[in-house]
Amino acid sequence: MAAIAAVFTLFSSGDKILIARSVYGGTFRILDKVFSNFGIEYQFVDTGNADDVDKYFTPDVKAILVETPTNPLLEITDIVKTSKIAKKYKALTIVDNTFMSPYLQRPLTLGADIVLHSATKYLGGHSDVVAGVVAVNDEDLAQKLYFIQNATGGILQPNESFLLIRGIKTLAVRMQRHQQNAEQIAVWLQRQSWIKTVYYPGLPEHPGYAIQKKQAGGAGGMLSFELNDGYEYEKFVNSLKLVTLAESLGGVESLICQPASMTHASIPAEIRRKIGITDNLLRLSVGIEDVEDIISDLDQAAEEAGN
Repeated sequence: MAAIAAVFTLFSSGDKILIARSVYGGTFRILDKVFSNFGIEYQFVDTGNADDVDKYFTPDVKAILVETPTNPLLEITDIVKTSKIAKKYKALTIVDNTFMSPYLQRPLTLGADIVLHSATKYLGGHSDVVAGVVAVNDEDLAQKLYFIQNATGGILQPNESFLLIRGIKTLAVRMQRHQQNAEQIAVWLQRQSWIKTVYYPGLPEHPGYAIQKKQAGGAGGMLSFELNDGYEYEKFVNSLKLVTLAESLGGVESLICQPASMTHASIPAEIRRKIGITDNLLRLSVGIEDVEDIISDLDQAAEEAGN
């Protein structure tokens, strides 16, 4: 959030920022409850439809912020197309790359101006550090962000910096295992009678499959699924033994959350329902445990939730 706040501090009263419709709840909250006090406006757009984004760029739009894949619906945005449109209107393209990490996706090489990471997640990788990262490839922008960081005090302490550097050393091998497990679980979930929908950009049926394959080195370790009617999500998550109920993600352990009451609770209910964040939607951060153990845990929880 310190990284996101630093980026939003680049803008002035009267500026508008376009944001993905299923943006991380904390990003929405800080815009809606904090930066709105300083006259900075925002507008939700469907960034998954790059050809439709153009019409939202009015003279007051100074940036577009996308997550790709989005949290928690794993919607995909074409970074190259979106950044070209933004440049046409002299606006910045900001990409929250937390779900992918630099190992799988490098938005700066695809035209983005600013890349954000919650380093608490995959970059740290061990659920023991809270950190954020802002990356740019423009010296002037870097100096502006450095000034904001220094002026507002959003810096890491030495121990957190050490933990983050330590985590990054194993990023490649962890991401390979996260992704390998996620791919197997996504395919398995598709075959289960208790599943309504599986959201994972590594599945050929996913609407953003082709774009994801073009702009990233894989589909990552995050997936979401919706339980069928008749299955209680509370029973499901409370029956899990290996997978832990938690808001975080990207650690070596598998974590599950219910976005409607956790990560996206700050987004109004009518907006959540409109974009598909239902009460039975669960987001799974696939860990590096034995994949058969994860599948067995999910299967047993489904049996309990259906009783």
